[in-house]
Amino acid sequence: MTGDGAIDFEIIELLFFAYRDFISDPDAILAKKEFGRAHHRVVHFVNRNPGMTVADLLDTLKITKQSLARVLKQLIDSGYIAQVEGTEDRRQRHLYPTEAGRELALDLARPQSRRIGHAFGEARADMREDVVRFLAGMRDNGGRK
Repeated sequence: MTGDGAIDFEIIELLFFAYRDFISDPDAILAKKEFGRAHHRVVHFVNRNPGMTVADLLDTLKITKQSLARVLKQLIDSGYIAQVEGTEDRRQRHLYPTEAGRELALDLARPQSRRIGHAFGEARADMREDVVRFLAGMRDNGGRK
């Protein structure tokens, strides 16, 4: 199949390969801790948004409470995430990275950041805005496909 111009197989394949390689370094770090990509996403977003509620995290990740529960419990029990009861609503649970959680988030992000820097090369400032716009356009915004 070569496509008829309506399907951009080259970009599709490049996205597959880019994702595979982009996630490979963090996957190796996580495997040593017996964690997976779901743990990576939770650590990343809690580190980037300290104090976010469990409901906020569920909405960000677009997952169910059931699928988050096991991963979050492992991260809390392992000392990477702290869960704090809400002051106004005690049913709310606010999530914070611990010092170990911040270190893990940075350990996972560093090799990804190096890959991004390498891909931008000398054109970093000129290309970054276009890349951000492209990737933002790839996100599912309310069911548009």
